[in-house]
Amino acid sequence: MKGYAPLRLPIALALTAALGLGACSKAPEKVEVIRPVRVIVAGVSDSSASLELSGEVRPHIESRLGFRVPGKILARKVELGTAVKRGQVLMQLDPQDIALAQMQAKAALTSAESNRDLAAAELKRYQELRTKNFVAASVLGSKEVAYKAAQATFEQAQAAYKNQLNQSSYTSLVADIDGVVTALEAEIGQVVAAGTPVVRVAQSGAMDVVVGIPENAINAIKQFSDIQIRLWADSGKAIAGKIRELSPLADPATRTYLAKISLPADVQDVRLGMTATVSLRTGSERDVIRLPMTALFQEKGVSSVWVVQDGVAKLVPVQLGGTSGETVIIANGITKGQAVVTAGVNLLKPGQKVSILGAVAKPVNTVDAGAASAGVAK
Repeated sequence: MKGYAPLRLPIALALTAALGLGACSKAPEKVEVIRPVRVIVAGVSDSSASLELSGEVRPHIESRLGFRVPGKILARKVELGTAVKRGQVLMQLDPQDIALAQMQAKAALTSAESNRDLAAAELKRYQELRTKNFVAASVLGSKEVAYKAAQATFEQAQAAYKNQLNQSSYTSLVADIDGVVTALEAEIGQVVAAGTPVVRVAQSGAMDVVVGIPENAINAIKQFSDIQIRLWADSGKAIAGKIRELSPLADPATRTYLAKISLPADVQDVRLGMTATVSLRTGSERDVIRLPMTALFQEKGVSSVWVVQDGVAKLVPVQLGGTSGETVIIANGITKGQAVVTAGVNLLKPGQKVSILGAVAKPVNTVDAGAASAGVAK
């Protein structure tokens, strides 16, 4: 241990010097972080929303008619656009094959009837012989069984004949409703299978305007109570409509939801196939505040926005009133004129100082909501 004594003094002097320098140096100053954000001025606007779609006038009911039996088309009694009455003959098949089948069924019925009559006569004769004890009971039993079999065969042939009579009537295709022929899908000489559609008939009277609802409007479609229809042939005339049917599935090609908007029964000068413009508008017109979706801050299931006041960010809980496209409707929480952060909401903390980038965006309204949202995102 004596050999290490000379080293103790230099080490002690070095430690003393280091502690002295540490005591003399100043602590680094804390730099406050100022976050750059984009803001928009909250402004009130009309809460009503509108949607305009193009559509086509179609019949309320359109039947695709076909023959119930196969065959070759022998005659066509109607043309495209022909007005027809219920029960009117539209097309006819060649009845030759059906007639031959009917003759065959008639012959089978006659044969079955003869066999049944013969079995009935035999049974009656053996019943008389049995009463005189001339035949055994087992023989009489076999005659009863033979008669029952002949009777069943007769009933089967009778049913087949009646069915064949119905088949003969199916060679004429008749209209089941009053309407107009909208399409001819088969011509004379063509051989068709049973059930193949050959004529389309639109029912007279009720008509619809068929439109495709885009995906971003399908959730709010039930809010549209004011529906106006304008025909391209007479754009100055507005017709009130009502949503009658809405498809639950999107079209695989267009990704839109098919909607049928009914026209009034007393509408005039409207023809099938006309082009129409459908304007939908919500009935509510109360003033609300609209903000871009990017302004929302979600935390623990609570919706809030950051409000900038005197260069400091303040978190304010809000109550949502719904969505409209890329904007959200604020029902309660903020007032008109407040500066709301629209970019950088996830980087802020309560009381943090912020700097505003660029010009303050104008309030979002019902007309240019999409433009305002796009401008904020730049």
